[in-house]
Amino acid sequence: MEETPAAPAHLTAKPSWLLTQVAVHAHRLASEGFGEVGARGYHYRILAALEEFGVASQAELGRRCSMDRSDVVAAINELAEQGCVERTPDPDDRRRNRVTLTAAGRQQLRRMDRALDRVQDDLLEPLSAEDRQTLTHLLTRLLAHHQRP
Repeated sequence: MEETPAAPAHLTAKPSWLLTQVAVHAHRLASEGFGEVGARGYHYRILAALEEFGVASQAELGRRCSMDRSDVVAAINELAEQGCVERTPDPDDRRRNRVTLTAAGRQQLRRMDRALDRVQDDLLEPLSAEDRQTLTHLLTRLLAHHQRP
């Protein structure tokens, strides 16, 4: 196997470059972990939102999960085929669908949580528990700052 050449110091000194490189690695690990349980990242977002917030419209799920409308529809279609969610017309507005988490969806979410926990351990392996908490805190602060209205 060929060794990857070192990146220029101009790049490696920039937090934005480092975050991007780690994000690419994290995405690959998460995709592999979800793949092991027959799922995708969009499935996790939707199932987690339904578990935490309850029944929601497709539009609401898109906003909560930071997903494009077409991606929400595709993911919900896949989850409905697997029996993880039920989609029913909203009695207050027939143009809108309400999405509900099923027992099978809760089981799949638990499998996905376990897979994602393994991914976190792999991704953050060189960090102590304290460093992991600090990193999570700092990333949360950065994200909150850049998501302000």
